[in-house]
Amino acid sequence: MNIKTLFLLKTKRMLIIGIAGGSGSGKTTVVKKIIDLLPENSVTVISQDAYYKDNGHLSVEERAKINFDHPSSIEFELLNKHIDELKENKSIEMPIYSYLTCSRAKETSSVEAHEVVIIEGILILTNKKLRDKMDIKIFVDAEADDRLMRVIRRDMEERGRAYNKTLEHYSTWVKPMHQLFIEPTKRFADIIVPQGGANLVAIDLVASKIHQTMAEKSKK
Repeated sequence: MNIKTLFLLKTKRMLIIGIAGGSGSGKTTVVKKIIDLLPENSVTVISQDAYYKDNGHLSVEERAKINFDHPSSIEFELLNKHIDELKENKSIEMPIYSYLTCSRAKETSSVEAHEVVIIEGILILTNKKLRDKMDIKIFVDAEADDRLMRVIRRDMEERGRAYNKTLEHYSTWVKPMHQLFIEPTKRFADIIVPQGGANLVAIDLVASKIHQTMAEKSKK
């Protein structure tokens, strides 16, 4: 019997992990690498981005002024409700959000509960109710210049923003909101991962911590 099979057999209680950090810090890369180090089909990933409030009713001009980096942009009530349902081993219907239209699709994504639930997003540690559900809180750190380059590339490729609009958005919203809301949540983290997804040593340590915590939970 291999280690992955043993892991699944021994797991009796769900482990909730929060992975936060600034825009472009490498959170998604860290999540993917952690998943690769855990047993197959043992992880449910919940993205904060799916829970942005529906603003499809706004005009194009009004949508351009949406502050996606402020905690008020997230429907935390629904996110908390869904995490509670996953903890009860229920499946959820996660929203599908489009940055292009700033609205939710009529369709949803069906998500099942697994032994490990990873909640990922820039603002997840700003909400105390959500923080209190987490067994392990991780903050992915990166230099501001590195984050800026990743944000420019992402916004141009995935969100259809022009280069100058991306820089304007970064200086108007991303940078000040990071300093005001996101960077301060580092103090809530149990683990800080510097250099984002490039820090393989830190990621290995996180995976080891997850295995250890799951083993401890299975004994309770």
